[in-house]
Formats: sequence, structure tokens, C-alpha cells
Amino acid sequence: MKVGLFIPCYVDQFYPGAAIATMQLLEKLGVEVVYPKNQTCCGQPMANSGFEHLTGGCNSLFITNFSEFDYIVAPSGSCVLHIREHLHDDANPQLASEVASKVYELTSFLVDVLKVKDLSARFPHRVGMHQSCHGQRGLHLSQMSELVAPEFSKPGYLLNMVKDIELIPLSRVDECCGFGGTFCVAEEAVSVKMGKDRVADHLQHGAEYITGVDMSCLMHMEGILHRQQSKVKVIHIAEILNGQAEL
Repeated sequence: MKVGLFIPCYVDQFYPGAAIATMQLLEKLGVEVVYPKNQTCCGQPMANSGFEHLTGGCNSLFITNFSEFDYIVAPSGSCVLHIREHLHDDANPQLASEVASKVYELTSFLVDVLKVKDLSARFPHRVGMHQSCHGQRGLHLSQMSELVAPEFSKPGYLLNMVKDIELIPLSRVDECCGFGGTFCVAEEAVSVKMGKDRVADHLQHGAEYITGVDMSCLMHMEGILHRQQSKVKVIHIAEILNGQAEL
């Protein structure tokens, strides 16, 4: 199995530890991982701002970089959802569709493709898990609480394999953090208030760390925690699953 590692811009620039942990975790699980060095932005920020017609270069480069792989894996639900739903190439729509169908968010890949049953990881901390909206509602990584349906959570399933971790309960398990990509710029006040509410839920239940599948959401909450001078930290789920206990 040959996997192309797809790393979002903000992870590459601000949180490279999440990318490294993703690569190391996949390699521990016996996957051959390749990082295409020419990759750039997938085009999501432009598309979300109404300029999807300008993402042609992003689309063609993505297809060039990743078409050879069996699977494409990224530590980001939002970027994966964008590629799955919006990757296109007017000259070769079939190839674009094939590439898009091979893109997986990390936890989904671990659960649905690798079918991981055990992880050699330890994280002796109280952890709150944030369910990112794109991952939950777009990629169906976890059940939505408003539905009368069986509960499930792919990130939660994996975290429960980690030794000594204590996953704390939250009052609102799938509440949005308010980031929303360009939403946090266009609607700053609303975004901040939503973020404060999301952070408060974790703090009230004694979290030492907040984790999730999207560093973008975690980055938003990290800024609020920093301004509140809180000692609570954020950490991408890949870093926990990779067994990085001492941080």
C-alpha cells in the first residue's frame, strides 16, 4: 500500500508536528508513505470565499502530485472534504473523480481502511475531544447528537485505544468552535463568542488538553486559551495516537 501524505497549508506552516506524527503513525502501521514536495494549497480558502473558478491551478497540481498513489491521507477533515467534493479537471474529469475518491482523513483511514485494532500509545492526561463540523457532518466521522441514531465516533474509537488517557465528557459534544475558515475573519465577533463557549465547555470539565482531527479548529481555540492565559493545551489527534505522551 502506497500512501501520499497530503498536508494542509496551516499545518505545514504552523503545526508541522501534526504532519510528522501522521507520517510516523502510518509508518508504524506498515504503510509506505510519500510526501510530494511540490504540493501547495488545495484551494479550499478560495472556494469558500466564492472564487472556486480560480482554483484550476490548485486542482491540476493536486492531481499531478497525488494521482499515482493507492490512497491519499491528510490530518485535516476540512481539506479532505473540499477535495472530495470539489476537485475537478475539465480536461480529464474521470481522473479527477478517481483521485478525489482516494482521499481520506487520517482517523477514517485508520478505522475504515487499515481497520486498526490496537495502538502502542500512552497519553496520561485528561483530554476533551472536539468534533469538527466538516469531519462530522461532511465526512461522517462521528454521529450527530441531534439524530435519533446509534452513536459512533471514529476519533473516539481510536482514542480509547490509548493507554492512561481520560476522555472527559462534554455538555455539548458536537458544538461548533466558530472557526469556519474565512468565517472567523468575516464574522470575527460571532466566531470569537462561539470559540469562547466551546473552550468553556472543555475547561468546566477539567480538560488538560483539547484534541481533534482539524488543527484549524484547534488553532482557533488555542488563540482563545492563550488570551485567557489558560494552561490548557491543544494537540492534534495524530500526536496522541502516535504515542507522544510527554509534551
